[in-house]
Amino acid sequence: MTSNSTPATFPAGFLWGAATASHQVEGGNSNNDVWFLEHLPETIFAEPSGDAVDHYHRYREDIALLASLGLTTYRLSLEWSRIEPAEGEFSLAALEHYRRVLLTCHEHGLTPVVTYHHFTSPRWLLAAGGWEDERTPARFARYCERVTRHLGDLVGAACTLNEPNLPDLLVTMGIGGQPRELRAKFPMWAAAADALGIEAERVAPFQFTASDEAFDVKLAAHRAGTEAIRSAGGRFPVGWTLANTDVQAGPGGEEVADRVRRHVNERFLEASRGDDFVGVQTYGRHVFGPDGLLPAPEGAPVNQLGEEIYPEALEATVRQAAAVAQVPVLVTENGLATADDTQRVDYLERALRGVAACLRDGVDVRGYIAWTAFDNFEWIFGYRPTFGLIAVDRETQQRTPKPSAHRLGEIARTNGAALGL
Repeated sequence: MTSNSTPATFPAGFLWGAATASHQVEGGNSNNDVWFLEHLPETIFAEPSGDAVDHYHRYREDIALLASLGLTTYRLSLEWSRIEPAEGEFSLAALEHYRRVLLTCHEHGLTPVVTYHHFTSPRWLLAAGGWEDERTPARFARYCERVTRHLGDLVGAACTLNEPNLPDLLVTMGIGGQPRELRAKFPMWAAAADALGIEAERVAPFQFTASDEAFDVKLAAHRAGTEAIRSAGGRFPVGWTLANTDVQAGPGGEEVADRVRRHVNERFLEASRGDDFVGVQTYGRHVFGPDGLLPAPEGAPVNQLGEEIYPEALEATVRQAAAVAQVPVLVTENGLATADDTQRVDYLERALRGVAACLRDGVDVRGYIAWTAFDNFEWIFGYRPTFGLIAVDRETQQRTPKPSAHRLGEIARTNGAALGL
């Protein structure tokens, strides 16, 4: 139950922001594994990322625009394949680029929340067994150490890995997760293996691999990366971010829902204990019947991907994260794929009312970061889903803030008072 005995207030220093990920906005990340998969003839990607929204070159104007809206935080990711284009070979030019990006954040009063790995890995890592290979945690730790020594004085908070549990959630939706022995029968993995010169069973990209080995490797990489960041002098909070959907049971679906909740959410939250925070990334709910995932209720409003619009999910996942992980919570992604920005405004306001309810009840929530700053490349779905607060004309790269951008900025400038709670 939510208490109404005290006013809903957001604490001083609460982070208000928007997020991006390098591959989704920078453009030209041709040395990473996702670019490689996008360009296979047998790809499941709707289209290639290409120039994306050219944020790699336009970051100064983009960061200034976010700050002008009234936001206080920018969550961005570093592109490992630029920083370490060949194993053990680090690019000072790439590190200096990201240093300029972080300095620009500080010049505009934005706290940078830096994700060290947001789905994309160098192509050489995929060829070496990717996220099922026992050598990957040490390689990731080496990268984290080098990055922190060069950039750590400018980082406000760090996320080691983005959504290591997403592949487990995607499996419930029939996407990815092919076991090793079946990958040779899946056209994209077979083609990838042939191009890399490895066996199909060894093709294990971060975003699509949901095996027990992948869980162990990702968890080991998170812990090794965290230790590397701290030992390299990182004096900022460190955690990881999780795709924590609100798992609910439909009629007769209690056993299935309990199993999914445990596998997708709880075991990763338990692994977060001892971190400085856990990032919660929620878009809606998934309701399960006895035979699996149920479709959106008849007549319910849906997003561009056909999923039910259900912003109340965020309150549920924040409460679950705090209870299970037992560390502070940072909402690192929350948003809506829609062409109707009035839906997005309503979605953000309802989600934030849920965060306010959590705060009223004493849940330690440190900030709210919307997904996403700009309409961008949405992985296998290409550019069709529009999550952005800011529209981008990809012919001209013209940026146009939507009413939702101004509304979130107004809420941020008033530290939540504009919600009228």
